Amino acid sequence: MKSSDSQRATRPARAVTITEVATQAGVSTASVSRVLAGSRFVGSRMRERVLATVAKLDYHPNRLARDLRVGLRKVIGVIIPDLQNPFFPEVVHGVEAALYTAGYTLVLGHSGGLAERERTHLAVLRGEGVAGLILIPDSEREASYETLHSWDIPVVAVDRTPSGLEVDLVTSSNRVGAREATSHLLAHGYKTIALINGQKGVSVAQERLAGYQEALHAARVPLQEAFVIHSDFRQEGGRMAMCRLLDLPRPPRAAVVANNLMALGALQAIHERGLRIPDEVAIVGFDDMPWATSLRPPLTAVAQPAEEIGRTAAQLLLERLRSPGRLPRRVVLPTRLIIRASCGAHAPTGVEPVVVSAARKHGQTNKSVNSEYPAFKPPVPAGPGL
Repeated sequence: MKSSDSQRATRPARAVTITEVATQAGVSTASVSRVLAGSRFVGSRMRERVLATVAKLDYHPNRLARDLRVGLRKVIGVIIPDLQNPFFPEVVHGVEAALYTAGYTLVLGHSGGLAERERTHLAVLRGEGVAGLILIPDSEREASYETLHSWDIPVVAVDRTPSGLEVDLVTSSNRVGAREATSHLLAHGYKTIALINGQKGVSVAQERLAGYQEALHAARVPLQEAFVIHSDFRQEGGRMAMCRLLDLPRPPRAAVVANNLMALGALQAIHERGLRIPDEVAIVGFDDMPWATSLRPPLTAVAQPAEEIGRTAAQLLLERLRSPGRLPRRVVLPTRLIIRASCGAHAPTGVEPVVVSAARKHGQTNKSVNSEYPAFKPPVPAGPGL
C-alpha cells in the first residue's frame, strides 16, 4: 500500500453534513431539520425520502452545534473526587438516571483528590459551556471556587459543603449516622472506641467526628485524643490509621471508620496482626457496600442512600434551571445503621441483618428493626477496659 493510501486509511472519516443530506434527498436543509425534529408538518413521502438518505449517508446530527445555535446546551458537568470509592460512582449513577430522563447528558470529571486538578476540570467545563454543574467538592478552601462566583450557571454541591458558595446541597445525616454507630458499640459494652476519620477540613469528617463525640458524651465516656485519627478517605490511609491505634500501649477494643475504603484498610491491618474480629477488635464502617456481606465476619456499616443522593442533586439542578432565582436548598437524607457480625452480633443462617434508621429531623433516633439478630450479649472483657 502506498504511503498516501495508508494515511487515508487511518484518517478519521469526515462527518456528513445536513447540506449533503438535503442535496442527495432533493429537499431543503430546513426540510431535513423538520423531519429530524419529528415535525408533523412534513409529508409522508418527503419524510421517507429524507430518512432513507440519512440512513444511506450514515448522517448524525451535530447536537453541540444545534444547541449552541439555539442558545441551549443540554449537558451537565459532574466532578467527583475519587473514582475508586464505590460511593461516588453510585451517586453519579443516580445523577445520570435523572438527567437522562430530562433529556440531559453529563460530562464527568475526576479530581483525584487534588485541588489543582479540580480547578482544571472546572475551567474545561466552563469552556465547554455546560448548562449546570454538580460538584462533590475536593477542597474546602474558598479560593478554590472563585471561578464559580463569576460563572452564571446553577451549581449543586453533593456530600460536602464547599466553603464560600451559596448553592444547593444534598448530603446525608453524617452526624446522626456516626452517633448511632458509636452508640451501638457503647450499648454493647465497648468503652474504648476509636474513630478513623477523613481529612479535618472536609465537612463530612467534621460532622462524623461531632456524632462520635456526642455519643461518648451521652454515655459519659471520656474522649481519648489518641483514639481519633484523621486520614485521607483511602484504603492505605485506613490501614495506617488502624496500625497506629493497634500500636498504642492500650489499643481500643472497637473502632468506627468513616468510609468504606478506610474500613477495608482497617480490616487489612487487623488481619495482618492476626487479631480476631470482633473478639479482639470490633469495627463499624461508614458506607454499606455489596461486598460488606462477603467479608468474614460481615461488616456492620452506616448506609448512605448514594443513588438517591445523586437523583436528588439532579432534580435540584433541574429545578434551578427552571427557577434560577429561588433561594438555595439543603437536603439531608437519612442514613441507616446495618448491624452485622463485625461488631459482635451473630445472625442465624438466612436471616437479614438488623437495620436501624436514623431520624430525618432534629437529629433524633427513629429505629425500625426487620426481624433480626437475637439480643446481643456483650463480650467478656479480656482484661481491664473493654
